[in-house]
Amino acid sequence: MNPILLIAAILVSWLVFTWLLRVVKTTLKTAFLLALIVLGLQVVVGIGPDQVLQAVLDLPKVVQELLSGQS
Repeated sequence: MNPILLIAAILVSWLVFTWLLRVVKTTLKTAFLLALIVLGLQVVVGIGPDQVLQAVLDLPKVVQELLSGQS
């Protein structure tokens, strides 16, 4: 095998591996933060995960109503 090709393959593999680690790390941080927020809402004010999910699903409708000027 050509040594230049081997070095290029190792370099590309290393870059893909480090990129993948960054993506996984960011995903886990985001998932942990969301879980912490939902748990905090449930413990502090009694808002459950189903209510949070419903509010997120209703968000486009609320924004559309705000932009159109309806109450």
